[in-house]
Amino acid sequence: MSGRARLALCAAAATLMASCSLLPLVAEPTWLLQLVPLLAVQTGVGAAARRVPLGRSLTVAAQALVTLMLLTLVFARQHAIAGLVPGPDTFRYLAELLQQGGDDVNRYAIPAPVTDGIKLMLIGGALLIGLLVDVLAVTFRSAAPAGLPLLALYSVAAGLSDGGAEWLWFLLAAAGYLMLLLAEGRERLAQWGRVFGGAARGPGHPEPGALAPVRTGRRIGAVALGVALMVPLALPAMHGGLLDAAGAGVGAGNGHGGTISAVNPLVSLRDNLNTNDDRQVLSLRTTTTDISDLYLRIVSLDEFDGTTWTPAQRHVVGVPDRLPTPMGLGADVGRGEVRTTVTAADTYAQNWLPMPYPPSAVRVSGRWRYEPVGMTLVGDHGQTTRGETYQVTSLSVRPTADQLAAAPQPPASLRSEYTKVPSSLPQVVAETAKEITAGANSHYDEAVKLQDYFAVTGGFQYDTSVKVGRGPEAIANFLKQKEGFCVHFSFAMAAMARTLGIPARVAVGFAPGTPQADGTISVNQKDAHAWPELYFEGVGWTRFEPTPTRGTTPSYTQSDTPGTSLPDEALPSRGASSAPSAAASPSESCAGELRRLQACGSPSAAAAPHHDDDGTGPWWWLLIGLGALPVLAVPLSPLLWRARVRALRLGGHARTAQGAAVHTLAVWQELTDSAWDHGITPDESLTPRKAAARIVRLGRLDPAAGAAVHRVADAVEQVLYAPRPSPATGAAQDVRRVVEGLRGTVSAGARLRALLLPRSSVRVLWTVSARWSALRARVTAARPTLRRTSGQRG
Repeated sequence: MSGRARLALCAAAATLMASCSLLPLVAEPTWLLQLVPLLAVQTGVGAAARRVPLGRSLTVAAQALVTLMLLTLVFARQHAIAGLVPGPDTFRYLAELLQQGGDDVNRYAIPAPVTDGIKLMLIGGALLIGLLVDVLAVTFRSAAPAGLPLLALYSVAAGLSDGGAEWLWFLLAAAGYLMLLLAEGRERLAQWGRVFGGAARGPGHPEPGALAPVRTGRRIGAVALGVALMVPLALPAMHGGLLDAAGAGVGAGNGHGGTISAVNPLVSLRDNLNTNDDRQVLSLRTTTTDISDLYLRIVSLDEFDGTTWTPAQRHVVGVPDRLPTPMGLGADVGRGEVRTTVTAADTYAQNWLPMPYPPSAVRVSGRWRYEPVGMTLVGDHGQTTRGETYQVTSLSVRPTADQLAAAPQPPASLRSEYTKVPSSLPQVVAETAKEITAGANSHYDEAVKLQDYFAVTGGFQYDTSVKVGRGPEAIANFLKQKEGFCVHFSFAMAAMARTLGIPARVAVGFAPGTPQADGTISVNQKDAHAWPELYFEGVGWTRFEPTPTRGTTPSYTQSDTPGTSLPDEALPSRGASSAPSAAASPSESCAGELRRLQACGSPSAAAAPHHDDDGTGPWWWLLIGLGALPVLAVPLSPLLWRARVRALRLGGHARTAQGAAVHTLAVWQELTDSAWDHGITPDESLTPRKAAARIVRLGRLDPAAGAAVHRVADAVEQVLYAPRPSPATGAAQDVRRVVEGLRGTVSAGARLRALLLPRSSVRVLWTVSARWSALRARVTAARPTLRRTSGQRG
């Protein structure tokens, strides 16, 4: 294999090793297996184009064209000419698929399902990186800059991943890059021919400056690894869905500031909730005697784009000892103080801290930051709730219906921010809101009419298997079908409230749990819930409950319907369990935030308890095993190198006299190296006969092994001094006998070191150093010639 072909293989391998860092971002690893043959074809086309040879620009163009055809074949076959040649329809379809992938990235939590759009982004992105690496490292023979696209690929994955195996992906990416550098160095040195002489230099007689290139290489490697480690930490956080593994990105700072942004924590209105797995996630002890209003709020969703609700980017600060009074809460509103101790299960890892709302004080250990607008706590750089026990002091706000009905207009800035609706929202949403609230005398009356419409009078049913579609039409479909779960109800009511000029947002967390015999309250996965919060000046953000048969209806709401405001029991919920609130789904339709809040009965590592079923299937174990091979190869490289060299030296030889002589010298070299591995340093100043006697004496060999050493030494003297050396037979077997003898005379530790860290492997460094020195010498010698030539031309 030529040096350039070896370099191309190393470039492809480095791309694959760096691409492995993307595995934790998605639920299935099959895309990587699909990437392997595509990358192989891309690399093969480049190798063939360079062998023709084509010019550099034509080589790059050929690879780019083939890459586009490969993507067309895999993703847009039905829209291509003859299933392979891309046309206008192909580009339109691929653009739509990329847009869909972008939507899916924002929609799904890590690990996301491998949709066609996400798969195109993964495979297409990896092929693009592979093309850049191949062009830089092989076509332009500059492997060092090729590390930049590899670093970009790894940095994106490292900045998003929240798994526990980041070290494995880092080692893979770093090993691939260093392997590429070494392959380039070998290919460059090979252009000057094979350099001998390094093997003859002992450890105590290095040439001046011989080890400098080795030290330089180590420094370059250390700097490269350091950059790969530090750059992901210095990059700005990317947020949202698949781009926010932790649920929030916490900006850099000293603990007193920063920003958070957790975009789109709820997937879409088509999602449903349906699970048979109802494990406990939180355990509460509280001072309140009425737990009907003990909702545990995690995050508020402030921004509405017509399809879903997302939390806005907010400023975070250090957690104060005493939290400020909630915005808009007046002194005349009744309130009490509740103390709650929350213990999170070891299987529940959530970056937002579940708390009763509004909190007034929090005592929690770890790295947490406070977001004042939503009055939430978010973990800083990987801090989660796993196994945490914390105390929350909260206010039990008890407004009256009259206070809510008499609430004045909110501040203009707040009304402007929280009543915005996109132009894409179907007109039927606003029209329905006006129809429902006709005759209302205040925003409070309108809010109650909306709540009762969904929970009582509108004929809605709680259905965990409903599909209302996606996009701006989802709310309109929900209002038409009148079937959905808590996400649909909270989204629709908040959107309709905004069309009426009522500031609204959506809260996500847990509905009240179930009291236990020991006095605790168990909050399970099925208690995961979403509800709307509407703002009333003088009271602040106020909870409403439009979801039938779920949660509790607030005591301060009044129904215009005579009798009761409870849901009609004649309309049973479809697909709903007896749990007090929403359930999570193990399917792809599980709501994104509920999945991110560890509330889904999903095998996903980001949604389910981490030590139970984290979605590790046979494909994962296969890929982890394959990924571990390069990692294991690094410490085992001396052993592997010695095994390879030993096999070459002791293998067969040519039938000619010259071939027999070369074989005899190689066998002698293997014998001296084997003795060196077992602690007998070679002495190049001795003749073969004296060197053999020294090995026998220091190695304390038995007579049979000693005789074998002397037979090999005699064969070497025949090759070196006899005018017509007779071919030696059985020399390789003699060396194996000597090695067994050496192993029998040393300790177990010495045998293990000879196997795993053979001393003779230092010859690799000597060889590289010698070739580097030869290269420098040739370059130095060529400079005067170039100067004389340029002077004559001048």
